[in-house]
Amino acid sequence: MTEFPNTPPGLMISAPASGTGKTTVMLGLLRALRDDGLTVQPYKSGPDYIDPAFHLAAAGRASFNFDTWAMDEGLLGGISAQMAGADICVAEGSMGLFDGVATRGQTGFGSSAETALAMGWPVVLVIDVGGQAQSAAATALGFKSYNPDLPFAGVILNRVASPRHERLTRVGMEQAGIKVLGCLPRRGDLKLPERHLGLIQAVEHPDLEAAIAGYADFLRENVDLDAIRAAARAGPALKPHPLPAPPAQRIALARDAAFSFTYPHLVTGWRAAGAEILPFSPLADEAPAPDADLAWLPGGYPELHAGTLAAATSFKAGLRDHAQTKPVHGECGGYMALGAGLTDKDGVRHEMVGLLGLETSYEKRKFNLGYRRAVLSHPIPGFDRGAALRGHEFHYSSILEQPDAPLAEVFDADGNPAAQSGSWRGHVTGTFFHLITGETG
Repeated sequence: MTEFPNTPPGLMISAPASGTGKTTVMLGLLRALRDDGLTVQPYKSGPDYIDPAFHLAAAGRASFNFDTWAMDEGLLGGISAQMAGADICVAEGSMGLFDGVATRGQTGFGSSAETALAMGWPVVLVIDVGGQAQSAAATALGFKSYNPDLPFAGVILNRVASPRHERLTRVGMEQAGIKVLGCLPRRGDLKLPERHLGLIQAVEHPDLEAAIAGYADFLRENVDLDAIRAAARAGPALKPHPLPAPPAQRIALARDAAFSFTYPHLVTGWRAAGAEILPFSPLADEAPAPDADLAWLPGGYPELHAGTLAAATSFKAGLRDHAQTKPVHGECGGYMALGAGLTDKDGVRHEMVGLLGLETSYEKRKFNLGYRRAVLSHPIPGFDRGAALRGHEFHYSSILEQPDAPLAEVFDADGNPAAQSGSWRGHVTGTFFHLITGETG
């Protein structure tokens, strides 16, 4: 692979597992580096619809997903090109560093480690040392040595209970030859609010700016920012490639607290190709623009706003009018809203748009999580029948009834049939998986 001129150095912020505090470290680091006058390009490794919005708030620059399971080299190159003009790249990992799909005889396929290797970025491992001291070094040493080809910058020790606890933990790290880049004292106020899909959305945080500023101050006090900057490395960049093409010229895109899960590389690619994005808010009872060529409802949390959506008469009427002659597509939460009804956690049914016969329930919760490969039985905006798509599914809602024609044959990452096939009726299509990209070969 040929390196771009002026490719900025980068780092991967990862952890042994979820829940160790890497997101708060990531946000504090992004803001602290930005406050130091650097142009910081954030990234998220893996399929995450929520964290990039927090990254944008912290860095002042749009964050993009790298996904080595779903994306080919061309798309990875198109996304890596978004780092142009940055002084440093900082990526946040998903789950544990080596956690990924165990398929095709590989472990960690699609993992944060795989992203870091592809980009040449050293790993900063955030370790929760609560309940241990020198033993934390064994964890760090295991992660450092698990793949000797993976560059390893060092560790940030999180939730350190006392100066004595820090001394003991540092002794273990020194004995193991692990560089300690920072020690964060235990503080209960550093945890971001969560709900059933993980963090709340950035737009819902009661005072996100103050929280991020606090994280930055906390990191500046307890982390060696100069050492972290010095550890960043520029690897072989991927060849630039256009981002995905738009599915229409004028796209009415639902965007509010109920519908916000869109991958940044898709919307950026649509705009770069000259498409017009026309946002509208179903929660504010706004209809899609009458002259839009396509109405697109992304995922989100319609189950938390079902009563408001049921009462949004202008939104529902406008969407029905649009669907008489032009395409409408919904993903996950958007798919649920296009259905006939949605039952909330209290067992109350709310009437949705009714463009599909789908009945869903959040009262009867079922965990659905994983990569999806879909082969279309019917076209959707931007893709013909027979096209193979890659995406990700993450929701707790159950299907009570789905009377419409199936949209696709859907498989998990190992090629096993998945239950949620999506559906279509007239000009309306919907899926429970979030589109990442179409396969090119």
